[in-house]
Amino acid sequence: MNTPESRLEALGIILPVPAAPVANYVACVQTGSTLVVSGQLPLLDGALFATGKLGGLVTVETAVQAARYSMINVIAQVKAAIGDLSRVKRVVRLGGFIACTPDFTAQATVMNGASDLAVAVFGDAGRHVRSTVGVPSLPLDAPVEVEGLFEIA
Repeated sequence: MNTPESRLEALGIILPVPAAPVANYVACVQTGSTLVVSGQLPLLDGALFATGKLGGLVTVETAVQAARYSMINVIAQVKAAIGDLSRVKRVVRLGGFIACTPDFTAQATVMNGASDLAVAVFGDAGRHVRSTVGVPSLPLDAPVEVEGLFEIA
């Protein structure tokens, strides 16, 4: 069977327990058939996978992996909100925030870590629009944060 869950299993990905919000917001909001997921950091086993800025101490390769971990956390929030990932009709939009120095310009390459995983897990329904923005800093000195907008059946 070719479901998002079976694709995750084939990729060797076990979704973590979704991170609880750390301030006055919620992790997800569903309105009608739209599910919006708050920005997720690259947490791995409850701790940041990496810290710092691109163009500084964080390499592009590390940041690509951080974007992938952020996307895993986005998917974990989606699963917690809707139960069955097969209910995702479309990954509509991903937003990526890349903490970087002013001269760093490879934000799109970093964000491919999240985008590639969306397509690997959701197939054609994972193809999405996106924005990727360089920012001076992110919470907890994370190098990457990813948010998502999904259409749900």
